[in-house]
Amino acid sequence: MSAIDYSQKIPNNVNLNSDRVLQRALEQWQPNFLSWWGDMGPEGSHQHDVYLRTATSAEPSGWAHFDYVKMPDYRWGIFLSPQVQDRKIHFGEHMGEDVWQEVPGEHRANLRRIIVTQGDTEPASVEQQRHLGLTAPSLYDLRNLFQINVEEGRHLWAMVYLLHRYFGRDGREEADALLQRRSGQEDNPRILGAFNEQTPDWLAFFMFTYFTDRDGKFQLCALAESSFDPLARTTKFMLTEEAHHMFVGESGVSRVIARTCELMKKHNVEAPDQVRALGAIDLQTIQRYLNFHYSVTLDLFGADQSSNAATFYNTGLKGRYEETKRGDDHLLKDRGYKILNVVDGKLVEKEVPMLNALNEVLRDDFIKDSEAGVGRWNKVIEKAGLPFRLTVPHKAFNRQIGTLSGVRIAPDGRPVSQEEWNAKASEWMPTAADRAYVASLMGRVVEPGQYANWISAPLSGINKQPLDIPYVRFN
Repeated sequence: MSAIDYSQKIPNNVNLNSDRVLQRALEQWQPNFLSWWGDMGPEGSHQHDVYLRTATSAEPSGWAHFDYVKMPDYRWGIFLSPQVQDRKIHFGEHMGEDVWQEVPGEHRANLRRIIVTQGDTEPASVEQQRHLGLTAPSLYDLRNLFQINVEEGRHLWAMVYLLHRYFGRDGREEADALLQRRSGQEDNPRILGAFNEQTPDWLAFFMFTYFTDRDGKFQLCALAESSFDPLARTTKFMLTEEAHHMFVGESGVSRVIARTCELMKKHNVEAPDQVRALGAIDLQTIQRYLNFHYSVTLDLFGADQSSNAATFYNTGLKGRYEETKRGDDHLLKDRGYKILNVVDGKLVEKEVPMLNALNEVLRDDFIKDSEAGVGRWNKVIEKAGLPFRLTVPHKAFNRQIGTLSGVRIAPDGRPVSQEEWNAKASEWMPTAADRAYVASLMGRVVEPGQYANWISAPLSGINKQPLDIPYVRFN
């Protein structure tokens, strides 16, 4: 069941044609999806031929076929990783039992909530990024943006399939609502706050794909442990595509840094205004963008103490990152975990039951992974012989959810007064002037093999292609 049937109106590897009722329901949803794509997908792109990757099977050898495709013709579909025979539940109260192929009635509401929340992030990111193609720094980058966009669209299809197949009328209504909410819309916004933020420029886009798509990786990894086997198989395949999104973010920021360092060394300048005079993005501004996107992403993991997280784990709906590799009892009844609290104006550690702190466990796993990439960015600066180093701010910085919500903490972890926060915020977070300057650099580069002044060329092309091919053809 790993091969994908592209002869069908909706490509799939779930034998969709054997369930005519489901097939008709999804074929009725499909025109609404295409209408949403036409309204909210990448602006002005519908006639472009784009060098895109499309899956031909869910096996590792078959998920990367490359060809030129018009995005509205992209073969979105429903792809699940191959089923593992005799798979057992490996955490929580049902440990050792067979995984579920249907939704247990007592878990129906929670599973639907998990799927809807995940599904809502996918079209949201397309909406946030829909104007970026108009200011792409190269055809290589434009193609990568479009690849991410079509894959987020396919991830939406993945969640919509689950809603239609397993949740009946409620699921169909939720699937419709996924196309009705809009990122940043006041009266009908997306569910999670970070997906209502604007992505106004390419530095923000690279930070988003590095940090916020990394949140997606950890959430999908936790769902890939689920006792509900169709959800686990769906998210496992989504992870093969998510890796590219994070690569675009990490390599994009690295290329911005490399170009800045190159110009700083060439012209022997260090001050931000001198760097800006050269048409580059100064390292201090990159740090402020990092602080913002990192802190906003940390909130996506939810409150540091959560009875819902405990319930999801106990009942087998959502595991931990790399659950099977952990050497504990996978029940966690008697285990504790340290979270941060504010006492008398100071940050202190407080131990709570681990079951209630599973959002924090996942957040800490994300932090370790994020820090590794920032370390690689610093190697670019170090190689250039410059003393500046990027830092990951303290996890209590600029938080809006949980115990740390609204607490004023400096990037180095010091509690500060509201007065100091107001005085220093412009040093710690992107200002309107920062965003205006970065926006002033954004201008579309359409010549194959050419790149905007503020970013360096990538190390290699896509699918081993030369860097100077037209990755996007304008028609």
